[in-house]
Amino acid sequence: MKYDYLIVGAGLFGAVFAQEMAARGKSVLVIDKRDHVGGNIYTENRLGINVHKYGAHIFHTSDREVWDYINRFCEFNNYINSPVAVYKDELYNLPFNMNTFSRMWGIKTPKEAAKIIDEQAQEEISRIKREKGTDTFEPENLEEQALSLAGRDIYEKLVKGYTEKQWGRDCKDLPAFIIKRLPMRFIYDNNYFNDRYQGIPEGGYTAVIEKLLTSHKGSITVKTGTDYYDFVKMEGKLPARPFESVSGDSFDKILFTGMIDEFFGYQLGTLEYRSLKFETKELPDTDNFQGNAVVNYTERQIPYTRIIEHKHFEYGKGKGTIITYEYPATWKIGDEPYYPMNDETNNSLYEKYTELAGEYPDILFGGRLGQYKYYNMDQVIRAALDMSRMQ
Repeated sequence: MKYDYLIVGAGLFGAVFAQEMAARGKSVLVIDKRDHVGGNIYTENRLGINVHKYGAHIFHTSDREVWDYINRFCEFNNYINSPVAVYKDELYNLPFNMNTFSRMWGIKTPKEAAKIIDEQAQEEISRIKREKGTDTFEPENLEEQALSLAGRDIYEKLVKGYTEKQWGRDCKDLPAFIIKRLPMRFIYDNNYFNDRYQGIPEGGYTAVIEKLLTSHKGSITVKTGTDYYDFVKMEGKLPARPFESVSGDSFDKILFTGMIDEFFGYQLGTLEYRSLKFETKELPDTDNFQGNAVVNYTERQIPYTRIIEHKHFEYGKGKGTIITYEYPATWKIGDEPYYPMNDETNNSLYEKYTELAGEYPDILFGGRLGQYKYYNMDQVIRAALDMSRMQ
C-alpha cells in the first residue's frame, strides 16, 4: 500500500504528528518496535491501577494551545505534583520552599530562610575563591554552581546525591550549566511546577495515544512489534529509495523518532544518553505504601532515585497498590535510551547530525531522541504541532 508518511515510533510525538497529518488528508503508517503504542508514556492497568511503566509522567504546561489540543483527547484530573525527598531519617517537601526550609532549620519566616541561604552561599563562594587564589568567582562545575546558589545544607542533603545518581558522575565532574538556577520559593507551596495547567489523564496515557491514532479512521494504520530496521528496505545504513517496506508498502516521507545517531549508523560518532531501570512490585495486601505518588531518595548510597506509588496519580482508593523503584543506569548501544546528555560535547555532535539530516529533506526527525532534547510532554506536543505545520 502507498502511504504519504511512515512514522517510526508510536509515542507522543509520532501520535500527534500522525493525527495532524491525517487531519489534512494524508495517509500514515505508524510502526513501533514495542508491542504497544504510547512510547515511554505508556500506562498499563494492573490491580485497577494505571501503572506508568517507563517512569512517572505528570503533564504540565503554560502553553494554552497545547493544553487545549491535548484536552480534545482526554479529561485531566486535578493532580498536583508535590514530591517529597528522603535524606537519611529526614523528610523534606519539594520543590525548595518554606516547608523545606522550616524542616531543615527550624525557622518560620521567609526572611530567616533567605538569610541562612545567602550566608551559606557567600561562605562557599569565599571558600572557593580563597582555595583558588582568585578575587573573582566563576563556577567551574556543578558542585560550585549549586553551592553558590543554595549553600551547603541544601546541596549536601537534597542536590548532591540525587544529581550524581541521575547523571552517573560526581558533581565536580559535571558542567556548571546543568544547574543554571535552583528555584527557591519563600512561600509555603509544595506544587512542584509553576505552569498554569497540570494533571494526569483520567484512564491513563495509553488511552490518549489510542485516541490520537484513531481520530481519523482509515487514514492511520498502526503496526506494533515492528522494528524499523527490519521493516524498511535498506541500502547500507540508510533507507533505500524510493522508500519501501520489505513487504511492498511505499512512503513519500519518513518521520523518525528514534536516535538520530543510530539512524545514520553512528557515522559521525555516538551521542551519549542516560538509561533507566525499573523494578515494579504489586502489593495486593498493602493499600497505601508511602502516602505520596513520588518520593525521592537523595542519598548517593541508595541506588534508586525515587519510588513511585502509581495509585496516587489518580487518587486510587481500591485494595492493593503498585510501586516502582527507579534506578538510573549508564547507557550503551543496545540499551534503552531515556534522555540525552546535553553537555557541550554532545550538543556539538548533534549539530553535526542535524547538518547531515539536512541533506535528506524527505526524512524528518522528532522527539527526545530524534531531536536530542530533554523535552517535557508539552514541549513534545508543541514540537510535533510546529513540524506538522511546516509540511
